[in-house]
Amino acid sequence: MAVAVVTGASSGFGAMTVRALARAGHTVYAGMRATTGRNAPAVADAEGFARENGVTLRAVEMDVADQGSVDAAIARIVEEAGRLDVVIHNAGHMTLGPSEAFSPEELAAVYDTNVLSTQRVNRAALPHLRAQREGLVVWVGSSSARGGTPPYLGPYFAAKAAMDSLAVTYAAELARFGVETTIVVPGSYTTGTNHFANAGHPADTGTAQAYEEQYAGLMDQVSTSLAELSPDDADPAEVAAAIVAAVDAPKGQRPYRVHVDPADDGAAVVLAVGDRVRREFYARIGLSDLVAPAPRSSDFTGSLR
Repeated sequence: MAVAVVTGASSGFGAMTVRALARAGHTVYAGMRATTGRNAPAVADAEGFARENGVTLRAVEMDVADQGSVDAAIARIVEEAGRLDVVIHNAGHMTLGPSEAFSPEELAAVYDTNVLSTQRVNRAALPHLRAQREGLVVWVGSSSARGGTPPYLGPYFAAKAAMDSLAVTYAAELARFGVETTIVVPGSYTTGTNHFANAGHPADTGTAQAYEEQYAGLMDQVSTSLAELSPDDADPAEVAAAIVAAVDAPKGQRPYRVHVDPADDGAAVVLAVGDRVRREFYARIGLSDLVAPAPRSSDFTGSLR
């Protein structure tokens, strides 16, 4: 079974994913910051889950905004478990409000959490996966990267699009090391997560109010419409299930991209075209081997470890 680390695992998709992976038999580290502070209850919940279910789920202090914290977390995992097989980039933060009302510094903070955090984790974790010549990197993206994008979510959408672009490039650059990539693309889940409840808002309330005069009630309209598009049985645990399925798939058969979009905002169509164009272009320039890691004769099929 695999040794996996999940970032942003104190709540939402991350908390669901670490529990689902642990139930599937993997050794799982739930990365979260402030494990002895505001996230202490989340740590206690994870430890309680592990005891009650007889699984291996451990919280690890990991502030994805701090390279030192990330380095220490990865080092601890490798020391305790002896290896690291799966990295799951889940940490993220949503914002709500007219784009103009966010300062450049606020946009940079959104980009830091959703994009630069993955680079910090990669720089700490990938040397271990590359040395093993096997592993899996899972990126929890968003259908907003290419699908229907309602207003007032601009900074978040831009960051998620950047993350998706980075994931695509990393997939090619890791292929010859035998490291696979899966990009999970969740759609909008208006219940069952705290994305909207914990969303950030612009500090420039004056500009935000100017937009409110022309777009009164827009955010409520968007939230209501998204909820109406989703089927009654839409469950964010479906995202965790998709991640577990990718981890459990035999090496060489892991999906490059998985859509979990109850609202069906069109991202699957657009991203499929982009992924096809990528494959065709790589063939034209003689780099088809970078589309996916090539199996080696010494590789075995089945879950990592």
